Amino acid sequence: MSTGTLIAIIVPVVVVLLVCALAASLIMRRRRLQARFGPEYQRTVEAKGSRRAAERELREREQRHDALHIKELPAATRDRYAHEWDQVQERFVDRPEDAVHDADRLVTSLMSDRGYPTEGLGQQLSDLSVEHGRTLERYRAAHEVNGRSTRHEATTEELRGAMVHYRALFTELLHNGQKPRESGA
Repeated sequence: MSTGTLIAIIVPVVVVLLVCALAASLIMRRRRLQARFGPEYQRTVEAKGSRRAAERELREREQRHDALHIKELPAATRDRYAHEWDQVQERFVDRPEDAVHDADRLVTSLMSDRGYPTEGLGQQLSDLSVEHGRTLERYRAAHEVNGRSTRHEATTEELRGAMVHYRALFTELLHNGQKPRESGA
């Protein structure tokens, strides 16, 4: 076999292998982003209008998140927050709108203490999406009800739902995404 024939065989094989490796890399990166961001992945694809633009944004979110100084809270601080949450929930019975506003403020305070910037809802959602993408839609819903409740347009059932949604993100933030330990035997 001549050198020209070998080159004619080897070059296309190498090109095909490189294309396959690139495709596999893109698929793996997409799956990693889908796993990390959960439902937020598809929401971003729909908002951006293309998978490529969405994945670029999600990678940028990861980079911004990696530059943040997110920290776990000391046990005493977690206990204080848990106690404050219990008080907010107790207030719901007599003053549901106030309790939802307090829940929003408490979640924002917890985010800040963990190291998340709290300027603007859009940036909060972007920063939270990296580690809390699975509860982010619930936070959006709670925040929307909170806004309507300031205009006295939310029903008690919607306010109750908002409290449940806030609690989901609150619990994740409080326990660094881990399930809280059950006390007792």
